[in-house]
Amino acid sequence: MLTGNAEKGAAQIFRNEDLIAEMTWFKGGDDHMVIDHTMVDESLKGQGIGRKLLDAVVVMARNEKLRIRPVCPFVVAVFTKTPELHDILYKEE
Repeated sequence: MLTGNAEKGAAQIFRNEDLIAEMTWFKGGDDHMVIDHTMVDESLKGQGIGRKLLDAVVVMARNEKLRIRPVCPFVVAVFTKTPELHDILYKEE
């Protein structure tokens, strides 16, 4: 589930009413967003949940024509290992 507005938001997964996974972002400028945090409950580790959250945020960013500046170590690692995401990577000029 994606929540938020033009300034900040999150991709979240709930089990019942408990938040069990989350990726947060904020608007970094007119053309990009900053992903600053990823949290995945220990019970979900190793199941690709963080990547599923990132994939949802990438789809949203592409639809909004925004680039992504990863700050969260998990997202930095995914971008480093995944050339298919480099087209959406924000590069400071």
